[in-house]
Amino acid sequence: MKYLKTKHEQNSAKITALIMLILILLLFVVGQNYTDPPEEFGVAINFGGSSGGGGGAPAQAAAPPTETQPEETEPQVEEQQEAAATPTSQENVITQEDEEAVLIKKQQEQAKKENDAKEKAKADKLAQEKAEKAAKAAAEAAEKKRQDDIRKANDALINGISNSDSASDSNSNGPGNGPGNGSGSGNSYGTSHFGDGSGQGNGDGVGYGLNGRGKPDYRKIVQECNESGLVVVRIEVDRSGKVVKAVPGVKGTKNTAACLLEPARKMALTHKWKADPKAPEPQVGYVSINFKLGQ
Repeated sequence: MKYLKTKHEQNSAKITALIMLILILLLFVVGQNYTDPPEEFGVAINFGGSSGGGGGAPAQAAAPPTETQPEETEPQVEEQQEAAATPTSQENVITQEDEEAVLIKKQQEQAKKENDAKEKAKADKLAQEKAEKAAKAAAEAAEKKRQDDIRKANDALINGISNSDSASDSNSNGPGNGPGNGSGSGNSYGTSHFGDGSGQGNGDGVGYGLNGRGKPDYRKIVQECNESGLVVVRIEVDRSGKVVKAVPGVKGTKNTAACLLEPARKMALTHKWKADPKAPEPQVGYVSINFKLGQ
């Protein structure tokens, strides 16, 4: 019978042979790994019975030691095994002690770190509290100094205005033809002072005094604090009716708080009278503002 008749059979045979060749080469290259047998432990024992001795009698005479030799060597083997096992136990104990010592040391280091962190946080807190107290004390001292400066400035302003009013009164309120409101033929445009009975207040708590100029127009200014009390402002008005100067806190003032003096001055500056070419330049008068809480 003839094989490999067709071309396909021939190709199949070639492929099969090639695959087998590759597998054989792989077996040589890769192959199986052979390991050496494990080392034997213990002590080699010679039980005798060697054929190297001469004659039959000596061989028979050597037979009794073969029976007693194992009995003598078995305890030695056990002792050697126990001796070999003893260092391992000691090593295990030493290793456990080392691990415990390392663990204790780590715990001590961790406790020390936590204690240091607590001490540092406590020190930082104390330093922060100290800084806050110092800043608060500095702020209080600055505020006290500012209030003292304001009070001194107000006192100086009030004293200066009082002296000016006294000098003005001595010059304008005399008898005869002086420029004041005295008896005789006084000037109708003379200086007006708070308390002389002219325009000292109306429905909204704002009064004025300016002889011979009629009723003014003004704009109300709201205070920035919650204070109440009367503030009198000395004003100087030009011939066009405009207030060119305003000094708050003059005689008659009941509350000299800085948060009332400034809005009173601003309100006085908003006053506007009718123009009068016959009026003096400037004409002196006053504006009184009676502040209420929240106004």
